[in-house]
Amino acid sequence: MKTFTLILAFFISLFSHICMAQSDQQAISDTLNDYIQGTSFNDQSRIKNAFQSDALLHLQKTDQANWVVKASDYIGWFKEENKGKFNGRIGEILDIDIAGNIATAKVEILVPAKSLRYTDLFLLKKLDKRWQIISKSASSDTSNRNGKRILFIASSAYFHGETQLPAGVSFSEIVIAYHTFKQAGYTVDFVSPDGGALPLAYINTSMPLHKQYLYDSDFMFAIGNSKTPQQINPADYVAVHYLGGTNAMYGVADNQQIQAISMAIYERHGGIISSVCHGTAGIVNLRTQDGQYLVSGKRISGYPEDYENQSKAYFAQFPFLIKQSVELHGGTFLYSPRNTPHVEVDGRIVTGQNYLSSQAVAEQIIQLLEK
Repeated sequence: MKTFTLILAFFISLFSHICMAQSDQQAISDTLNDYIQGTSFNDQSRIKNAFQSDALLHLQKTDQANWVVKASDYIGWFKEENKGKFNGRIGEILDIDIAGNIATAKVEILVPAKSLRYTDLFLLKKLDKRWQIISKSASSDTSNRNGKRILFIASSAYFHGETQLPAGVSFSEIVIAYHTFKQAGYTVDFVSPDGGALPLAYINTSMPLHKQYLYDSDFMFAIGNSKTPQQINPADYVAVHYLGGTNAMYGVADNQQIQAISMAIYERHGGIISSVCHGTAGIVNLRTQDGQYLVSGKRISGYPEDYENQSKAYFAQFPFLIKQSVELHGGTFLYSPRNTPHVEVDGRIVTGQNYLSSQAVAEQIIQLLEK
């Protein structure tokens, strides 16, 4: 009994620490978002809420490499008469690292109209139970980033169905498309049904692009902290991209919130819906406002069940089949021989057969967006 009590106490303590860490990260995110939104919309009250009153900013200007500015002076740069007006700054949290009651954070600020990218580094401290910025330093460089956002949709499933057979998001399909979009100036966000860390599969550090992003802290923070559907505003995105990996068969196609996000981007905001490999599972149940299946009358590609190892245990767990579902819902499913790329573009729907198609799918999306 004593042993059981000790074990129970250990797990209660562990759970408490995990919850506290998650709570602190959210609180820090809230502080950083006060800074981001405050400086983007000239809201002095939100900026003031983010900074500790004695905070210092270490900036730079032409004749001064270390230009020290008081937080109170910095806040005054954002005129109260312009409150609520967007000034062209687009912010994104890139990293948060917590150590007890102190933390560091990195934020990216894009100013597309001026082809500028600022990198802000923050030191935060928990004071009177509130996380506040006590110091900021920043650098800037020219950038081709256009401020337009692509939403990558991934599954949260770690296993096939109710089994212990591991499943995950194809790392190749993430990094190839991510790299292509970033090189073209787009910002990529991740969303999953549960939010948080994405389960990953098929990582190969012998592949240069895998290695590049596996050790990229900003990228790893993004896939380790995917957004929940509730955090997504469809108006912020020009396209959605459903990622593959066999876990894409679970929890995405039937997620009504994700369905609503995708169709709002597609129908209300004129955006693009795309998928690759098993990611096509995510679009088979999407319906337009008139109740028709999105894939009806469309040319669609993805990973066909013909190429699955149908005798394996994982296949028996699939809740539906991609090619069969597309065809049942009125679409034409097209694909090429195994291990060759294949892309279909039908209006604002872009789909690819496998990870080898990821770059071409991303390039087709970019072409459509830049027409």
